[in-house]
Amino acid sequence: MLAEKWNRFFADESTSRYLVHRLLSENFKTYARRYALAFVFMGLVAAATALSAWIMRDVVNQIFVDRDFSKVWLISGAVMGIFIVKGLATYGQSVILATIGNAVVAEHQRRLYSHFLSQGADFYHDFPSSELITRISHNAQAARNVLNMLVTSFGRDLFSLIGLVLVMLIQDPIMSMMALFVAPPAIFAVSRLVKRVKKIAKAEFLSLTQITQAMQESALGYRIIRTFGLEGVMSGRMNEAIGGVELRANKIAKLSARTSPLMETLGGIAIALVILYSGWRTIIGGQSPGEFISFLTALLLAYEPAKRLSRLQVGLEQGLVGVRLMFEVLDRPSKLSEQPNAPALSVTQGTIELKGTHFSYVSEDALIKDLTLTAQGGKRTALVGPSGGGKSTILSLVQRFYDVSGGAIEIDGQDIRTISLASLNEHIALVTQDTVLFTGTIAENIGFGRMEASREEIEQAAKDAFAHDFILSLPDGYDTQVGENGAALSGGQKQRLAIARAILKNAEIVLLDEATSALDSESEAKVQAAFDRLSEGRTTLVIAHRLSTIRNADKICVIKAGELIEEGSHRDLMEKGGHYAKLVQLQFED
Repeated sequence: MLAEKWNRFFADESTSRYLVHRLLSENFKTYARRYALAFVFMGLVAAATALSAWIMRDVVNQIFVDRDFSKVWLISGAVMGIFIVKGLATYGQSVILATIGNAVVAEHQRRLYSHFLSQGADFYHDFPSSELITRISHNAQAARNVLNMLVTSFGRDLFSLIGLVLVMLIQDPIMSMMALFVAPPAIFAVSRLVKRVKKIAKAEFLSLTQITQAMQESALGYRIIRTFGLEGVMSGRMNEAIGGVELRANKIAKLSARTSPLMETLGGIAIALVILYSGWRTIIGGQSPGEFISFLTALLLAYEPAKRLSRLQVGLEQGLVGVRLMFEVLDRPSKLSEQPNAPALSVTQGTIELKGTHFSYVSEDALIKDLTLTAQGGKRTALVGPSGGGKSTILSLVQRFYDVSGGAIEIDGQDIRTISLASLNEHIALVTQDTVLFTGTIAENIGFGRMEASREEIEQAAKDAFAHDFILSLPDGYDTQVGENGAALSGGQKQRLAIARAILKNAEIVLLDEATSALDSESEAKVQAAFDRLSEGRTTLVIAHRLSTIRNADKICVIKAGELIEEGSHRDLMEKGGHYAKLVQLQFED
């Protein structure tokens, strides 16, 4: 019964207690031993703090009242020992919490990145890259901050406060009650600030995302910015985003700072009452001053941990915004579900079949409509037609970047939804019109086609893609750094490196999406010859707007508005005089 109530208490995902409970349950057990050691050190800090207040009674009574010089050395040594222990324990707790915090950040960043990679293309439509970057950096940091805040608040501050309150109660229970009356109004006032902090912190995160987005767009599109004189527009966007972060950060700072005057006022009232009462007890009642000094020291030392605890909920709500956004991404299931122990794809001929395939991105209007199409194994099949007709979407569906909403896609009779994604990717090589290169050398970027490839195989792939000569002309040859997404290379050079990467993979199925679009006529002729060698004996599905590049395809499929309207060889389609023939005629006239 108690366990059920406990679970129900933390079950509401919209509450802060759910986030705290989940964060602790997912991380505390992993680092339990190190947290236990940190708590030991924090207990020592709390004990030393309480003892430093307790010993003030003996300092006053033994030295200043009784004037017992024999106790001076003993008390001095005790004070020194207390603060040495406190210093060493503080160091130990700080190092342990820092290492745990760094491990928590690293683990959550790994989880987030792994989750990103497991998602389909729809995930990257819903979450811009700037937002993902902010989540993997800011949100993982938020998880560490919240955990450290909880541990230090309950380990160091709460223990210290309990120890100091015990000293106060032992010295004088009546004065303790007078001092502690400030707690209820402080708790009530702080709770009023929490909701506002939560709302502002979420808006601050969105502004941080806008800063990252503006910086990304500026780095990638600086040529367009300069050409069209968009410096003012981009500066305006960045200034607006930065101003938003600054404004919200100031609001949170003001809200958090409101606890200080509240605690100062209430604390001042409590201390004044204690001084008034203790002064009467000492002067009129004849009580020794040592107890009063010890009590006052404990009260003053308790002020800082009490103030930090009063700000705890405000700080937690600010940090939990990032934690909530992190779990929001981690909890999002991939639409590309994979069956447990899914079998590997077995490629015999490499025949690709689309059987009554339907697909739509967001709207109910289907982009691909009851499409039935066959790309014969070992043959070259070309997809042509107007832009926006669904040709690139077909390639994405074959690679299972998306799942079809109706019908099926099969490779050698195997529905690609029933096989493992890793094995599907293993048998497919892709070259797109938007060339992607990664930070590193030219050799490394080609080598991504097959990680175990030797240097000789990498160079042979570059030769087959007619990239070898221009690579050797670069300052460091194959060891030349390509820069961010190949910034140091021309469009044609980047395209040929991508083609070399695909050649090196040596996959049974090759997908080419406008793969020669960035090449000049001379380079295109060379690369076309390389494609002819690459396609020989392999299933090749190619998209081309330059119809001259696919005249020798075994089959040409004309796709319009997501439907197959014509198919056949170049000669057959020209003889029909249909849509394909008109496209050829228009390009010939151009």
